[in-house]
Amino acid sequence: MSVKTEISPGKFWEDKKLNELNQAEWDALCDGCGLCCLQKLQDDETDEIFYTAVSCQYLDSDSCQCKVYPKRFEYLPECLNLNMDTFQTALPWLPPSCAYKLIYEGKSLEDWHPLISQDKNTIHLRKRSVRHFAICGTELDEDDWQEHLIDLVEIND
Repeated sequence: MSVKTEISPGKFWEDKKLNELNQAEWDALCDGCGLCCLQKLQDDETDEIFYTAVSCQYLDSDSCQCKVYPKRFEYLPECLNLNMDTFQTALPWLPPSCAYKLIYEGKSLEDWHPLISQDKNTIHLRKRSVRHFAICGTELDEDDWQEHLIDLVEIND
């Protein structure tokens, strides 16, 4: 039997630490940008992470939602598993604008975040999601990903 959790009234993300959030609050923090679903390359020498415009094959780039979310680890075992148990490991792979990362760092959510704007489309209208540039991973050979590096600062400015 699963227990349904609800979002606390008010700005729960300002009143609680990440590890104090219930499942509904944790899920609500996701802004739906799809940036975590982009393929990333890591420099072998510096460990620096570079984002590409290449999305996971299971990302619906129009909705910025996973097409197979409940079974994503069956289809793609290396999919980023973001929860409190894996958060420290996942942190370097999250974009600077990620709400989880911002809250962890004691920063405020962006004004386009759905919890602030009260509109899930604001992120897309403000071009903060992958909707306007993602290339499906099945359209490119992995050797060509380097040709599609993106600058997250440009996306988030």
